Amino acid sequence: MDRLKDKVAIITGGVAGIGLGIAECFVREGAKVVITANHNVDGGKKAVEKFGDDKALFVQQDVADEDSWKNTIDQTIKKFGKLDILVNNAGIGGKNIPIETATLEDWNQIVGINLTGNFLGEKFGILAMKEHNGGKGSIINVSSVAGLVGLPLNPAYSATKGGTRMLTHATALQLAQQKVDIRVNSVHPGWIDTNIVPDAYKDAIVAGIPVGHMGEPKDIGEICVYLGSDESKFANGAEFTVDGGQRA
Repeated sequence: MDRLKDKVAIITGGVAGIGLGIAECFVREGAKVVITANHNVDGGKKAVEKFGDDKALFVQQDVADEDSWKNTIDQTIKKFGKLDILVNNAGIGGKNIPIETATLEDWNQIVGINLTGNFLGEKFGILAMKEHNGGKGSIINVSSVAGLVGLPLNPAYSATKGGTRMLTHATALQLAQQKVDIRVNSVHPGWIDTNIVPDAYKDAIVAGIPVGHMGEPKDIGEICVYLGSDESKFANGAEFTVDGGQRA
């Protein structure tokens, strides 16, 4: 307990699925959390009720929009006074279709949310940490195992998750070379049992996981607790794969 005591975290897409699992672990460990979503406003309100408004704030946010990021940072500082941890978790799966049948609109939507959103998060998160937290902090980019190997039915998704992986490496190096004490790491979930996984495919999915079951949202939350805490002070520019052994 208290591994994140007195820390303030923004978790994008933090009202359901993996994001909510991360938020639950963070609150348990003593953090104050700002959870965001663009459409699931009811989920955000319910999460704040669950955690308590002294520990949580919900902000409606479009992660692909610069002004929306400015608003999220402003509300975070206004309520909690600083930013220690940023978890870039918001993302969409896009359409599982061959690339030659995808439209430019399809491509731009998934790139905007999954990759541009992470760029904007890093940009404004770093600025907030410099201004309000003495230039210290931890940024956690939630990528995917599809950012390590190609996902044949969804090239656009793999491109954004691979882009997030390299954005993580490059930003971590930039900050380290500048002697800025903000660490940047990526987490690569495998199959996590959330509502977005169709029931019809679960048996086939589990058959391909060496440990014999899908992960839970808190499995990603626990690695994020480590990366957000001072325990991980020497972990920087690293990739943490949490997939039940699929990529072993």
